[in-house]
Amino acid sequence: MIDPKVFDELAKRFADAVPPSFRQFQADMEKNFHAALQATFAKLELVTREEFDVQQAVLARTRAKLEELEKQVAELEAKAGAGKRRKSAEKPAEPEGGDA
Repeated sequence: MIDPKVFDELAKRFADAVPPSFRQFQADMEKNFHAALQATFAKLELVTREEFDVQQAVLARTRAKLEELEKQVAELEAKAGAGKRRKSAEKPAEPEGGDA
């Protein structure tokens, strides 16, 4: 998930924004802000940059494989279509009258 240092830094920034008369509550506020931020970010189901990069690489490989397979299918379809045309050209014409 997100680095805990980021939570600490954000919590400290919020606590520092509190007027000086409330400085005695700063430690408690930092803890509360930290907990609230952590809970909020946990609900967002965020991923780390490393996890994102791994999934991006997997997606790139999957796309490349899909393009390769699509090309192979197209080649096979072209071969199958050419084979059918040859077979129909090689068949002798059938008599229409049925004079056997």
